[in-house]
Amino acid sequence: MRIVYHLGAHCTDDERLLRCLLKNRGTLAEQGIVVPGPTKYRTLLRDTAVALKGQPASLDTQALVLEQIMEEDAAERLILSWDSFLSYPPWALDLTLYPTAAERIRAFSQIFPQIEAEFHLALRNPATFLPALFDKQKNHKGGSKTFAEFLKGLDPYDIRWSNLVERVLRVNPDVPLVIWCDEDTPLIWPEVLQAVSGHTPGTVLEDAHELLTQIMSAEGLKRMQAYLASHPVTSPEMRRKVVSAFLDKFAVPDRINVEVEVPGWTADTIATMSQIYEQDVARIARMPGVRLIAP
Repeated sequence: MRIVYHLGAHCTDDERLLRCLLKNRGTLAEQGIVVPGPTKYRTLLRDTAVALKGQPASLDTQALVLEQIMEEDAAERLILSWDSFLSYPPWALDLTLYPTAAERIRAFSQIFPQIEAEFHLALRNPATFLPALFDKQKNHKGGSKTFAEFLKGLDPYDIRWSNLVERVLRVNPDVPLVIWCDEDTPLIWPEVLQAVSGHTPGTVLEDAHELLTQIMSAEGLKRMQAYLASHPVTSPEMRRKVVSAFLDKFAVPDRINVEVEVPGWTADTIATMSQIYEQDVARIARMPGVRLIAP
């Protein structure tokens, strides 16, 4: 068995991936892929990791935890998804992105030290990620009330997802890490779903177009689905071209364009941060042990 940890990050997925896999868990179960409900494992894993204090769990503890998560006797893949695997929102930023993430992931994986693990993580441009994370953490205990307090003196230009990736790989060696950019998800969503679940290529998943329903007009989506039905795509690249063409014509602008309003930030600020982000993603793509899903 392999345990797949979908790590978020915050403000990238909004549980969309998990909802889709849960809706299709009957189909996935036929392929040995188990997708438990999140209430079965999030608190359980957190409490177990705290109790273990970074030490590997005993076989008895592993069996007990698995028994509470899974109803099945066996599985090829067990999918666990939680955007707070890395950290709760108020502690996601402190001189760097997710400063304790690598150790937290290690602590969670030590609950099942004999079982192969696999990590999946979506990134997001800090120019839009930081304001969204600020809004998210305000609703949690310990959240900052002002954006300046939230940054804790960190210069937004200094934020690098690659630093987080390096720490995760260093503390969790030999664990595959699959990464994609949240901004690319409309074009690569089927590949993301397949990478996380590991389902057989060609498997038809219900609600796999949910993301497009949120950014494309109903008429446009209907036309695209009709086109795909009469012109079957034979590769991910072909599908991306089709989706891109329909988005160009039928995307709903106010659902795609993210308004960034941060005191002191200008259009040049956002452009510079976006350029740094693109360079950072290119660096991540070259890292050994990382698979980047890109259009």
